[in-house]
Amino acid sequence: MKSDKSTGKAAGGHARASKLTPEQRSESARRAARAKAAKSKLPIATHGSTDHPLRLGEIEIPCYVLEDGTRVLSLSGLIGALGISYGSTRSGDRRVVQFVESSAIRPFAKSEIVEALRTPIEFIPPHGGRSAYGYPATLLADICEAVLAARANGPLSSSQEAIAKQCEVLVRGFARVGIIALVDEVTGYQRDRTKDELAKILEAFVAKELQPYVKTFPPEYYEELFRLRGLKYPPENPRFRPQYFGVLTNDIVYARVAPGLLEELKRRAAKDEKKAHLHRRLTQEIGHPKLREHLASVVTAMKLSDDYSDFVSKLNRLHPRFGDTIDLDLEDKDVGQ
Repeated sequence: MKSDKSTGKAAGGHARASKLTPEQRSESARRAARAKAAKSKLPIATHGSTDHPLRLGEIEIPCYVLEDGTRVLSLSGLIGALGISYGSTRSGDRRVVQFVESSAIRPFAKSEIVEALRTPIEFIPPHGGRSAYGYPATLLADICEAVLAARANGPLSSSQEAIAKQCEVLVRGFARVGIIALVDEVTGYQRDRTKDELAKILEAFVAKELQPYVKTFPPEYYEELFRLRGLKYPPENPRFRPQYFGVLTNDIVYARVAPGLLEELKRRAAKDEKKAHLHRRLTQEIGHPKLREHLASVVTAMKLSDDYSDFVSKLNRLHPRFGDTIDLDLEDKDVGQ
């Protein structure tokens, strides 16, 4: 005989409903009806999926086309394209608004930019379900133009300059793809080209140009390193890193990723007139994927450690230095003395 008893969420819903007064149940039903009616009025995306974002090197930008033809980008994609971090206390939309409204950028940003950032477009994804929020795709180009105009007018802060470099690459990439798309449309080639050909052209250009600016080391790496070394985080100057962090990183990362890697990278760096971080000399096919894999493991070990000595003890077991045996006791070089 089939049981009439509900289980799981249904049981919880019935239990909550049983505690409401008739008036409260009526109000709850009215709110649900209003929410359903409001959702039915939202625009529906006819194209797009989180599984197939626009890729620009390591940046992924989920994008959609609404039923009225509006192209929208997700918040995470917009922020990722600009190179703005989410931060630990502010939401992403607040950080991008704060950046655009900074004293250096605001005079060159059209009022429509801030208005668009403050009023994201709510829509229903093609697969249905919960609504999502996006921003007009052209907003990314508008922000890039404002940032580049601000840079042309005078010097920016170091963090703003990094974003400006990213904006410059994006704008040049958009221009290249735009002229290619126009030629394809005029000649009729757009009917014959592969579905993602333009996206691949943009990705190839932007990925190559943005490589010097890609953040390979995750923010958690430095946050945990500050904690393990007993230092205040975040520091008053967001760009501050103790000079000896470089020595620690050489041991934590490069001495343990591959045999002889640290020595080879230092040798090449000594010959290179254009100074750069060691990781920028790694190959894209093998070096960078291996480095990211190593860093993910390192950060996990950091989070599980109480102090720096505890961390190095775990690190020596997980990723011993090439050519070293596993240490039974911590040496001075391990504790940073």
